[in-house]
Amino acid sequence: MYNAGTWQTVGIESLTPPRPYKPRLSGAEGSVLDAAPPAVRPFPGSGWEQGMDGQPAEDWKIGVDIGGTFMDFCALEAGSGRVVSLKVLTTPDDPGAELIEGLRLLAEREGLHADAVNRFVHGTTVGINTILQRKGAALALLTNSGFEDVIELARLRMPDMYSLFCARPEQLIARDMVFGITTRMRADGSEAAAPDMGEVAEAVRVAKARGAEGIIVAFLHAWRDGRHEAAVKDEIARLAPELFVFTSSEVWPVIREYERTTTAILNGYVHPRVAGYLTALEARLAAQGVPARAMLTKSNGGLMNAAEGRRACVSMLLSGTASGVIGASWLARQAGESRILTLDIGGTSADFALIIDGEPQFGVGELIGDFPLFVPSVAVSSIGIGGGSIATVDGHGVLKVGPESAGSLPGPAAYGRGGTLPTVTDAMVVCGWLGHSSMAYGQLTMDAELARAALAPLAGRLGRGVEETAQAILDVAISEMFVEVEKLASRTGVDLRDYALMPFGGGGPMLGAFLARELGMGRVIAPPLPGVVSALGGLVADLRGDFVRTVYAHCDAAALPLLDEAREALSASGREWLLAQGHDGEADLRLSADMRYAGQSYEVEVPLDAGWIAGREVEPILAAFHAMHRRLYDFADEGAAVELVNLRLTAVGAGPRLSASVEAEVVAEARPEREVRVFTDGAARAVGLYRREDLHAGARFRGPAIVAQQDTTFAIPSGAALRVDGYRNLHLTFGGEA
Repeated sequence: MYNAGTWQTVGIESLTPPRPYKPRLSGAEGSVLDAAPPAVRPFPGSGWEQGMDGQPAEDWKIGVDIGGTFMDFCALEAGSGRVVSLKVLTTPDDPGAELIEGLRLLAEREGLHADAVNRFVHGTTVGINTILQRKGAALALLTNSGFEDVIELARLRMPDMYSLFCARPEQLIARDMVFGITTRMRADGSEAAAPDMGEVAEAVRVAKARGAEGIIVAFLHAWRDGRHEAAVKDEIARLAPELFVFTSSEVWPVIREYERTTTAILNGYVHPRVAGYLTALEARLAAQGVPARAMLTKSNGGLMNAAEGRRACVSMLLSGTASGVIGASWLARQAGESRILTLDIGGTSADFALIIDGEPQFGVGELIGDFPLFVPSVAVSSIGIGGGSIATVDGHGVLKVGPESAGSLPGPAAYGRGGTLPTVTDAMVVCGWLGHSSMAYGQLTMDAELARAALAPLAGRLGRGVEETAQAILDVAISEMFVEVEKLASRTGVDLRDYALMPFGGGGPMLGAFLARELGMGRVIAPPLPGVVSALGGLVADLRGDFVRTVYAHCDAAALPLLDEAREALSASGREWLLAQGHDGEADLRLSADMRYAGQSYEVEVPLDAGWIAGREVEPILAAFHAMHRRLYDFADEGAAVELVNLRLTAVGAGPRLSASVEAEVVAEARPEREVRVFTDGAARAVGLYRREDLHAGARFRGPAIVAQQDTTFAIPSGAALRVDGYRNLHLTFGGEA
């Protein structure tokens, strides 16, 4: 925690001996805090001070992020600027229990009173897990007669164009739950045929008989005029009020029926579980006496309130991953880094994103399992490699890692919670990188013998020693991540040698430096508290709402009145949305347009100045498009006709600001606490073990080495030189001085 100009944290060796973590709820026994609270050791580090004066010291702001293994907490005491962090093991059998346990631990350890929490931000994986696990609502789809195969046809692309055996994924709505309705709205918004309500009634009757819990309504050209969808929704509400209904025009009103339809389906599919989770979350917070209204992190890196989250479920599917990138962006800006490749490794996955000029990159079409997401989101690439990823040997004797994960229960074998299968974490323990102190704020102690026992059968099948097998597991995991990062670099046209890698999450620092070395990246920057960067992202995020209107017109003077009308409507929607979120400050409205050359089948998003539209200036708009097209594709045809497809608006309401204080660097060689044995680069060798809290600004040392701290462990390969900057970031460089 940060207090009076220094960091303090629960001591790495404060629980002697460390005891297995067992959550205590409502007086249940077995918590690590059944004993006296752990001692506190000084941790001088970077100061995160809130730039808001006059707030009472007892006011707290809490950011929470839940992953596959841990729920992370990052809490700020507003008046003093004190920041504390915590990890609590997730409780899959009782979702939400880890939240109560975390609040209890913060109260006992840090004196955080629930009634003093005036801001609570939560990132959750409940939506994306619902899709990945195929545990969503039973849905029916009402579409135009003759278009019943819209979701089956999709974009006529196979999942893997190079595989003769790949198959399309099973859709979230079965074909016998898709109903064609006689209705047609023309592309210009005129009515060709009104909905046949008799067909609607029959479809509802059959859908209910087949077990539908909700209905999605998606008609052609609803982006232009959603009256038909709205009328059918009203009729369904009259006929079957027990069914929930979403229309494509209310979820995301964009041109192209597949994109609009599948976005509405994703929203409806996760709706019951998300709404139930959020209702329970608010009830739990209220029961604990927390007065703050729950805010949620969104896929676009912003925030919304829980009431909005129940309706706009699709906008929070990438909640946790986006929050991590937002937190990393803030850290990068504080450290003066403009180009960053982020690496967020949790228990089940590794997520990668690019930060350019200090800002995260955004896009549409991110994959949620087998399905594309067409609402704006932070551009993140993911692969099923995490600390809990299970290593196996296939029938051909090939070693594979992931995507199956041991999760938090039973977890890796080394956790001592019943796991017996070999995981990436177990491989790190066997190699000696982990296991030299308690982890996760005293909740875990690595058991090397259990890890070796889990790897032994795998080693036997491979005909290798246990240490060699552990190294092979790590090599495979890194190679899998290498391939995914190379794809990301190729798609975006960046040279990774110009970027620094920022690893975070519980597993990012364990593997990040090795990945950077394989990628030929010369630098790694490790933040002070990498294990809770996603929770920090919730603290520094702004309110952010996205709005879109399809204009579909040639970009010329004749289109400017239509464009200006869309701008005014979107601006009004953005301001209303911010007010509904409780924001009474200045509204930052950012415009962009999806544009293309006439005849192209894809668009380029181009930032626009509202003054160009209001002033009816077409030339600056065209120039901005040509410049963006040239930057992306190294080509522009300034004489070609240009089309405007969608006008977009992002409404931003600034949240509380954090700023970082800088500590003067005193250059000195750091001394390890002791040496430990590590199997690395094919041999066992002694490496230095450093405590993160002992590394002052200006400290220098070289790898191989281990840096242990409460929320994670840094594994530093040979060939790396390290220094600590004034913000307490670790800077690793390869092939030279730090």
